[in-house]
Amino acid sequence: MDYIHTVNYYETDKMGITHHSNYIRWMEEARIDFLSQIGYDYAKLEQMGIISPVLSVSCDYKKTTTFPDKIYISVTVKEFKGVKLHLSYEMRNENDDIVCTGTTSHAFLNAEGRPIRMNQEYPQLYEILKDLAVKD
Repeated sequence: MDYIHTVNYYETDKMGITHHSNYIRWMEEARIDFLSQIGYDYAKLEQMGIISPVLSVSCDYKKTTTFPDKIYISVTVKEFKGVKLHLSYEMRNENDDIVCTGTTSHAFLNAEGRPIRMNQEYPQLYEILKDLAVKD
């Protein structure tokens, strides 16, 4: 299910167009929603001792958005092999036009900042993410 973000007035610049930095924030909102939908919200991950820092972000802007557009953001597991999680995002407006695409990469670390062997330490989450990964 898509995450829906309504463009806020404060997210626009002097020209009335959404400032480019907000799209990365929207990816984070959609990612948090995605994790909640699969049963692993951030609070649960933190309780389990998992932190998931962002390793990289890319964003390709296709079309401008303005206040108060509704943006539908789909999140897809692009790749997951247990060490890094690669997500892709597609943002569409109410006319179903793509306004932005992006990717993020994440690691899974324990509280000491060491990589987690997801398949051994958290096999249930590992299987969910592996099953959701796009098949070639």
